[in-house]
Amino acid sequence: MKLLRHGAPGAEKPGLLDKDGKIRDLTGIVPDIAGAVLSDAGLSALRGIDEEKLPEVTPGTRLGTCVAGTGKFICIGLNYADHAEEAGMDVPPEPIIFMKATSAICGPNDPTLLPRGSEKTDWEAELAVVIGKSAKYVDDADAIDHVAGYAVANDISERSYQIERSGQWTKGKSCDSFGPVGPWLVTRDEVADPQDLNMWLTVNGEKLQDGSTRTMVYSVAYLVSYLSRFMTLHPGDIISTGTPPGVGMGMKPPRYLKAGDVVELGIEGLGSQRQEVVAD
Repeated sequence: MKLLRHGAPGAEKPGLLDKDGKIRDLTGIVPDIAGAVLSDAGLSALRGIDEEKLPEVTPGTRLGTCVAGTGKFICIGLNYADHAEEAGMDVPPEPIIFMKATSAICGPNDPTLLPRGSEKTDWEAELAVVIGKSAKYVDDADAIDHVAGYAVANDISERSYQIERSGQWTKGKSCDSFGPVGPWLVTRDEVADPQDLNMWLTVNGEKLQDGSTRTMVYSVAYLVSYLSRFMTLHPGDIISTGTPPGVGMGMKPPRYLKAGDVVELGIEGLGSQRQEVVAD
């Protein structure tokens, strides 16, 4: 299944994408794409619904983030061997963990707001993992059972805030609009192997990222298990798993976003996003 949320910001309704590519409304069937709905039992109940009997949503309706109730937005740094190489950094001996504020989460096609004083706002196409069942001290072999599904994410980053202004990375990762997730949550049964997905990103039509989850250092299963050693993962939590090479910071000379730019990105089988860059 491909689950989604549609409507105005702050007033999104649950929905799904049917087999013909039409958006159907789940209002009255589930309260939202969140909580128990993300469990195996909740997803199984949704699979039994006759999609054609659901109301069709007007084409062009705004899509919000594909999951609600996210308590933690956890990001993994330098998790692609080829990206670490372009950044001139060693592959970390353990996953680098940082947090992105949940207030950064937005819809997949919402504009990217350049924060005031921004100098080096960058892009990062990433595979997002959405937790469906609480995970604490889980083994690698059982970790995927705790995943509801996968989505496209853009870990937008203001590099001058992140790297040049002391402290932790969080302030360069958490500006409003820096966490588009979606367009839909693709349930894990539809993703045969999360470690074999092609991914891409363009800026103004020029392809700058063209990678694959095959070059991940730490797999999805390992990351879920690893994180569960330090914190309980809850339904709706998002893990953004790192980016392949092609980010602006790694170019020679570096290249960053400016107002008027258009960023598009996608992952095989998970859909695509489009963001216009505007000054905040």
